[in-house]
Amino acid sequence: MRRRAIHCALLLLLHLLLSLALLASSLRPRPLVLVITNEDFADSSSSPSASAITDDSDRSDDSGEWDEFGDPESSAAATGDYDPGSWLPFIESASSLPSLANSSSDPLEVLYSSGVRHMISAASSSDPADMEDAAAEIEAAASAGFPHAQSALGFLYGTGLMRPQSRSKSFLYHHFAAEGGNMQSKMVLAYTYFRQDMYEKAVKLYAELAEAAVASFLISKEPPVIEPIRIHSGTEENKDALRKSRGEADEDFQITEYQALKGNSAAMYQIGLLYYYGLRGVRRDHAKALHWFSKAVEKGDPRAMELLGEMYARGAGVERNYTKAFEWLTLASKHKYYSAYNGLGYLYVKGYGVQKKNYTKAREYFEKAAENKEPGGHYNLGVLYLKGIGVKRDVAAACKLFLTAANAGQPKALYQVARLFQKGIGLKKNLQMATYLYKTVAERGPWSSLSRWALESYLKGDVGKSLLLYSRMAELGYEVAQSNAAWILDKYGEQSICIGESGFCTDTERHLRAHTLWWQASEQGNEHAALLIGDAYYYGRGTDRDYERAAEAYMHAHSQANAQAMFNLGYMHEHGQGLPLDLHLAKRYYDQALETDPAAKLPVKLALTSLWIRKNYADSFLVKTIDSLPEVYPRLEAWVDERTAETASGGPSSTGRCTQQLDTKAKLRVIITDHQISTLHSTFAISRGLNQSHRLLSPDSLIAT
Repeated sequence: MRRRAIHCALLLLLHLLLSLALLASSLRPRPLVLVITNEDFADSSSSPSASAITDDSDRSDDSGEWDEFGDPESSAAATGDYDPGSWLPFIESASSLPSLANSSSDPLEVLYSSGVRHMISAASSSDPADMEDAAAEIEAAASAGFPHAQSALGFLYGTGLMRPQSRSKSFLYHHFAAEGGNMQSKMVLAYTYFRQDMYEKAVKLYAELAEAAVASFLISKEPPVIEPIRIHSGTEENKDALRKSRGEADEDFQITEYQALKGNSAAMYQIGLLYYYGLRGVRRDHAKALHWFSKAVEKGDPRAMELLGEMYARGAGVERNYTKAFEWLTLASKHKYYSAYNGLGYLYVKGYGVQKKNYTKAREYFEKAAENKEPGGHYNLGVLYLKGIGVKRDVAAACKLFLTAANAGQPKALYQVARLFQKGIGLKKNLQMATYLYKTVAERGPWSSLSRWALESYLKGDVGKSLLLYSRMAELGYEVAQSNAAWILDKYGEQSICIGESGFCTDTERHLRAHTLWWQASEQGNEHAALLIGDAYYYGRGTDRDYERAAEAYMHAHSQANAQAMFNLGYMHEHGQGLPLDLHLAKRYYDQALETDPAAKLPVKLALTSLWIRKNYADSFLVKTIDSLPEVYPRLEAWVDERTAETASGGPSSTGRCTQQLDTKAKLRVIITDHQISTLHSTFAISRGLNQSHRLLSPDSLIAT
């Protein structure tokens, strides 16, 4: 009878191992929810006036107050120079690089251009000697005070690329570069302050960056959020997402283009969208977008009318013509494309393409857009009421309108809500909340386009260049870039693409760099990253085995309500690995895993059975046999890994423990719980793919569901 019990227990444990390997494939991400309650609204008696945002509160009839809507004729908009010192000119057109370097009369700019060009080339060819030459050129220009070179040198020191890794030197050079106007260095500083909870400093930088991002948005219809692509899914390449990001080489694109060439108006419109916004790996091309939108309109497709109006208003791919913009937006509105009302209202506010400014008409158009549930309409009305443009100033009404728009994902509204939190207007002053919201908007700025080139390089097999660009974006605080760069280092690190302090990375340099990136990603809500760090310490992958540090990493993932981390902590308590041997705590963590994720039901039941055996047959042959299984049956572990890869498309699992197979991404939602605002009780995803942070805004402001 006892022999039969032992046999059943061993079979039970085999099922446990397989169940643990498969558990990860059923996990789902849990959204982060931003809750704004009555307590967040400021008392009218204590709230500053709206003049804290608008310096001159009496200028209610001045279209200059309409800066939040952007001005296509501003110098920055005309030149597109929202990101001075960007690396993009050296990436977008390799054939023009020599002329770029020689076109400037500033010798420091020439030296900087040459350094960045050589740095990108050295990353592509994985040539440490060329990288050293590039670093020397960049350092020479930086030492002479050229701010953009100081930004690049800060990156080299921060990454440990042909320079000794030094956070202090990196911060110093980024500080000088930011003082000189480099926006990417401002992103680095803002993220550094954000990580250290220094919100008074972070909020000022993120506010400036968010303002630059908003200035680059369209005047009528908000573009779809281009989510940075995760090139991996857990420990494996994210083949499906990569396939959809191959641009004109993608089969779906080619089919749609063929249909467009055959006269299909819907296909014409879709191709135009891809070129206009630069979606699915297609390079943005306004001239091609104009061609296809015009063809679609000729075929009677009204959807392209609004975007033609946008293009004429902004001079995108065509000479700016406000009269034609007004005509196309009017036609689009007549076809029930309500977001076009926002463009019409804007033209009346500015007096562009119409006889004269007319704030009454502008308000009517914005109200029509809002009545038809167009988020931009709520936002634009909010600006009118906040500044008293054509209406009596009403901060409370503006605040509610901004929250409604933010609740529907309107990025400009997020920017305005952040300003209200920063200034304490309509909402109680909350720098932490303001910083967080500014960050989500700032990450949509023009510097985000680096991710597209990083992805394109990866798809072309230029992994070294991809790693360089993702590393730069990681420094700016983009969680997806941190995760992608870390994964590349782990996946391709042995192929000599990682350049370190004095040549190719040593194993220690590579693992430390990947570890740092994974940890930064875990701070921003990437549970997979925290689990990977825990696994690295648990198994001694790239570092010495350290159960205590593994437990710390799992605790971090546990704080993000991750069922796998809970299960792992229970296992470590059960076996006394890095944590006290405590069967009661082990049971508590196993129970928490089940409460958090019903998919853990079978593994938890089996683990609880193992606990029962351990409790009732302590020091018996049965317990010793169970504990020795991972060493006695190594082939079993390999078999479980193989089955897991086939079933869950995940990476290697681990005997007796639960490891992450699928990547997860937190989503942000705003819930307005003010009972007096009945129209705001619904819950919407406000970010539509913006990068998120797991940081708690306040104990009852950010909750996980």
